[in-house]
Amino acid sequence: MKTSPSAPLAALTLLLTVAACTPTYIEEKESLNFAPVYPEDGYTDSAALPTGGIYTASSGGIFASDRRAARVGDILTVQFAERFQASKTQSTSGSRSNDYSIDMPDVLTLGLDDGVLDNGTDQSFAGRGQAQQSNSLTGRLSVQVVRVLPGGQLEIMGQKRLTLNNGNEYVRLTGVVRPEDISADNVILSDRIAHATIKYVGAGTVHDTSRPGWLRRGLDVVSPL
Repeated sequence: MKTSPSAPLAALTLLLTVAACTPTYIEEKESLNFAPVYPEDGYTDSAALPTGGIYTASSGGIFASDRRAARVGDILTVQFAERFQASKTQSTSGSRSNDYSIDMPDVLTLGLDDGVLDNGTDQSFAGRGQAQQSNSLTGRLSVQVVRVLPGGQLEIMGQKRLTLNNGNEYVRLTGVVRPEDISADNVILSDRIAHATIKYVGAGTVHDTSRPGWLRRGLDVVSPL
C-alpha cells in the first residue's frame, strides 16, 4: 500500500495543533463544572412567602430587607484577602575529636628518641537550609449557593472568565461558609470560607509562551540529568 507523501506532514500538523490547544481545552472543559445553578421552575420556599411582618425566616438577618444569601441559587460576593508567608530554616552541626597514644617496646622504636606513638582524628560537619514562600490575592468574585448542608452551612461555587486578546484568565472558587459570617451587604471574606479551593489559571497564547514546549517537557520526563 502506497502512503501519500503528505500524510506524515498532516499527522505532524494535527499533533502540533492538539498540543497547542490542550491547555485551552482543559480549562474550557473544567468551566462546565461551574455552570450557573437555577432553582426548579415554579419552586417557592414556604419560608420566603410574605407574612406581613418585619422578620422573615428566609433572610439572613432579622429584617425582611436583609437579602443575604441563604438558599440554593442565591448569590453572594467573596472578598479575597489572601496573604500567606512561610519560612523555614534548619541548621545542623557536629564535631568529634579523638587523641590517643601508644607506648611501644624498645625493640620496636627503631632508634626513635621517644617510644610513644601519638595519633589523633578531628571530624566536623555543618549544614544549613532555608526556604521561603509568600503569596497574596486581592479582589472580589461573585459566587452562587449550590447546596444547603444539614447544619445550615452553605456550599458555594463560582467562576469568572476574562477573555483577553490572546487568551483567557479564569478565577474559580469553591468552599463552605456559615450564614452568620456573611455581612449585611452580602459579602464574605475569603478567610472565612472552609475547605476553600481557589484557582487562578490562564489559557491561550500568553499562557503558552510561559511554558516549555511539549517536546521539551517530554524530554525532561525521560532525561536522567
